[in-house]
Amino acid sequence: MAKNQQNWELRLYVAGKTPKSVTALRNLQKYCETHLKGQYRIEVVDLLEQPQLAEGDQIFAIPTLVRKVPEPIRKIIGDLSNEEKVLVGLNIRPVKQIT
Repeated sequence: MAKNQQNWELRLYVAGKTPKSVTALRNLQKYCETHLKGQYRIEVVDLLEQPQLAEGDQIFAIPTLVRKVPEPIRKIIGDLSNEEKVLVGLNIRPVKQIT
């Protein structure tokens, strides 16, 4: 692995397969494949199945995306439909798109 590459650990908190949760995961996967290809891991936590995990990351709304690594921890609430806002929120430098 190149020195300038870092692995990203992202945790997406959802509550079941609601339209907003499904959209958030799909958007997150798309952004990661575009901007962090091969450098990320997404963990999906369904709070209907594991409600005790909400307390550790202080989750008050869902869906919520938590960037665990690299630090500092960052959180984004919502369906992640605004790519620019998500990239800024996670501090990801966008990959230049070839048009």
